Amino acid sequence: MGKSAKDKAKAKASGTIALNKRARHEYQLGDRFEAGLALQGWELKSIRAGRANIGESYAVVRGGELFLFGAQVTPLTQASSHVVTDERRTRKLLLHRHEIDKLVGLVQRDGYTVVPTALYWKGNKVKAELALAKGKQAHDKREAAKDRDWQRDKQRLMRRHNPNA
Repeated sequence: MGKSAKDKAKAKASGTIALNKRARHEYQLGDRFEAGLALQGWELKSIRAGRANIGESYAVVRGGELFLFGAQVTPLTQASSHVVTDERRTRKLLLHRHEIDKLVGLVQRDGYTVVPTALYWKGNKVKAELALAKGKQAHDKREAAKDRDWQRDKQRLMRRHNPNA
Protein backbone atom coordinates (compact mmCIF):
# COMPACT_ATOMS: atom_id res chain seq x y z
CA MET A 1 0.00 0.00 0.00
CA GLY A 2 1.07 3.60 -0.56
CA LYS A 3 2.10 6.01 2.13
CA SER A 4 -0.48 8.36 3.57
CA ALA A 5 -0.01 12.12 3.38
CA LYS A 6 0.80 12.16 7.09
CA ASP A 7 3.60 9.58 6.64
CA LYS A 8 5.05 11.54 3.71
CA ALA A 9 5.00 14.77 5.72
CA LYS A 10 6.70 13.04 8.66
CA ALA A 11 9.42 11.59 6.39
CA LYS A 12 10.05 15.02 4.88
CA ALA A 13 10.14 16.68 8.31
CA SER A 14 12.89 14.38 9.58
CA GLY A 15 15.27 15.16 6.72
CA THR A 16 18.38 17.18 6.17
CA ILE A 17 18.02 20.93 5.77
CA ALA A 18 21.58 21.98 4.84
CA LEU A 19 25.02 20.36 4.63
CA ASN A 20 28.44 21.93 5.00
CA LYS A 21 30.40 19.92 2.41
CA ARG A 22 33.25 22.41 2.51
CA ALA A 23 33.96 21.49 6.15
CA ARG A 24 34.85 17.92 5.16
CA HIS A 25 37.34 19.27 2.64
CA GLU A 26 38.87 22.03 4.78
CA TYR A 27 39.06 20.23 8.15
CA GLN A 28 39.81 16.90 9.76
CA LEU A 29 36.58 16.26 11.64
CA GLY A 30 36.56 14.64 15.07
CA ASP A 31 33.85 14.25 17.72
CA ARG A 32 30.34 15.31 16.78
CA PHE A 33 27.68 16.95 18.91
CA GLU A 34 23.99 17.67 18.39
CA ALA A 35 22.85 21.17 19.30
CA GLY A 36 19.53 22.94 19.19
CA LEU A 37 19.19 26.39 17.63
CA ALA A 38 17.46 29.42 19.14
CA LEU A 39 15.48 30.72 16.14
CA GLN A 40 12.91 33.41 15.47
CA GLY A 41 9.59 32.65 13.80
CA TRP A 42 10.52 34.06 10.39
CA GLU A 43 13.72 31.98 10.41
CA LEU A 44 11.79 28.78 11.02
CA LYS A 45 9.44 29.57 8.12
CA SER A 46 12.40 30.26 5.83
CA ILE A 47 14.14 27.04 6.89
CA ARG A 48 10.96 25.08 6.16
CA ALA A 49 11.06 26.64 2.69
CA GLY A 50 14.66 25.40 2.25
CA ARG A 51 16.40 28.77 2.46
CA ALA A 52 19.27 27.92 4.85
CA ASN A 53 23.01 27.82 4.11
CA ILE A 54 25.79 26.92 6.57
CA GLY A 55 28.68 26.79 4.09
CA GLU A 56 30.67 29.61 5.69
CA SER A 57 29.52 29.24 9.28
CA TYR A 58 31.42 28.42 12.46
CA ALA A 59 30.73 28.30 16.20
CA VAL A 60 32.33 30.55 18.82
CA VAL A 61 32.28 30.46 22.62
CA ARG A 62 31.36 33.74 24.31
CA GLY A 63 30.63 34.09 28.00
CA GLY A 64 30.32 30.34 28.54
CA GLU A 65 27.76 29.98 25.72
CA LEU A 66 28.08 28.75 22.14
CA PHE A 67 26.98 30.90 19.18
CA LEU A 68 26.65 30.15 15.46
CA PHE A 69 28.22 32.80 13.19
CA GLY A 70 27.90 33.12 9.43
CA ALA A 71 24.87 30.86 8.92
CA GLN A 72 22.57 32.36 6.32
CA VAL A 73 18.79 32.08 6.53
CA THR A 74 17.30 34.09 3.67
CA PRO A 75 13.98 35.68 4.68
CA LEU A 76 10.85 34.93 2.71
CA THR A 77 9.24 37.76 0.78
CA GLN A 78 5.99 37.06 2.62
CA ALA A 79 7.64 37.83 5.99
CA SER A 80 5.69 40.22 8.15
CA SER A 81 6.42 43.89 7.59
CA HIS A 82 6.93 44.55 11.32
CA VAL A 83 9.72 41.96 11.63
CA VAL A 84 13.29 43.20 11.18
CA THR A 85 15.18 40.42 9.43
CA ASP A 86 18.93 39.86 9.48
CA GLU A 87 19.83 36.82 7.41
CA ARG A 88 23.31 36.40 8.93
CA ARG A 89 22.47 37.15 12.56
CA THR A 90 24.30 35.33 15.35
CA ARG A 91 22.21 32.45 16.66
CA LYS A 92 22.60 30.77 20.03
CA LEU A 93 23.42 27.05 20.05
CA LEU A 94 21.69 25.05 22.76
CA LEU A 95 23.79 22.35 24.44
CA HIS A 96 24.06 20.86 27.90
CA ARG A 97 26.51 22.60 30.24
CA HIS A 98 28.91 19.60 30.34
CA GLU A 99 29.02 19.53 26.51
CA ILE A 100 29.80 23.25 26.35
CA ASP A 101 32.53 22.85 29.00
CA LYS A 102 34.10 19.99 27.02
CA LEU A 103 34.04 22.05 23.80
CA VAL A 104 35.48 25.13 25.52
CA GLY A 105 38.34 23.05 26.94
CA LEU A 106 39.22 21.48 23.60
CA VAL A 107 39.00 24.77 21.69
CA GLN A 108 41.13 26.74 24.15
CA ARG A 109 43.62 24.02 25.11
CA ASP A 110 44.09 21.98 21.96
CA GLY A 111 43.34 24.54 19.23
CA TYR A 112 40.23 22.88 17.79
CA THR A 113 37.54 24.74 15.86
CA VAL A 114 33.83 23.99 16.21
CA VAL A 115 32.26 23.71 12.75
CA PRO A 116 28.61 22.97 11.91
CA THR A 117 28.43 20.10 9.43
CA ALA A 118 24.66 19.78 9.00
CA LEU A 119 21.27 21.27 9.84
CA TYR A 120 18.41 18.80 10.09
CA TRP A 121 14.94 18.27 11.49
CA LYS A 122 14.47 16.18 14.62
CA GLY A 123 10.74 16.02 15.12
CA ASN A 124 9.60 19.61 14.75
CA LYS A 125 12.87 21.10 15.99
CA VAL A 126 15.89 22.26 13.99
CA LYS A 127 19.14 20.68 15.13
CA ALA A 128 22.73 21.44 14.15
CA GLU A 129 25.42 18.80 13.97
CA LEU A 130 28.67 20.29 15.26
CA ALA A 131 32.08 18.73 14.78
CA LEU A 132 35.39 19.38 16.47
CA ALA A 133 37.77 20.16 13.63
CA LYS A 134 41.44 20.76 12.95
CA GLY A 135 42.48 22.54 9.77
CA LYS A 136 44.01 20.47 6.98
CA GLN A 137 47.26 21.40 5.30
CA ALA A 138 47.44 21.55 1.49
CA HIS A 139 49.24 18.19 1.29
CA ASP A 140 46.50 16.59 3.44
CA LYS A 141 43.85 17.83 1.00
CA ARG A 142 45.76 16.39 -1.96
CA GLU A 143 46.15 13.08 -0.14
CA ALA A 144 42.41 12.92 0.59
CA ALA A 145 41.58 13.69 -3.06
CA LYS A 146 44.01 11.01 -4.26
CA ASP A 147 42.48 8.46 -1.88
CA ARG A 148 38.94 9.38 -2.99
CA ASP A 149 39.91 8.97 -6.66
CA TRP A 150 41.51 5.60 -5.96
CA GLN A 151 38.39 4.35 -4.14
CA ARG A 152 36.22 5.43 -7.10
CA ASP A 153 38.55 3.73 -9.63
CA LYS A 154 38.68 0.59 -7.52
CA GLN A 155 34.86 0.39 -7.46
CA ARG A 156 34.78 0.88 -11.23
CA LEU A 157 37.28 -1.92 -11.80
CA MET A 158 35.40 -4.25 -9.46
CA ARG A 159 32.14 -3.66 -11.32
CA ARG A 160 33.80 -4.15 -14.69
CA HIS A 161 35.52 -7.43 -13.78
CA ASN A 162 32.72 -8.89 -11.66
CA PRO A 163 29.50 -8.94 -13.73
CA ASN A 164 27.51 -10.66 -10.94
CA ALA A 165 27.83 -7.69 -8.57
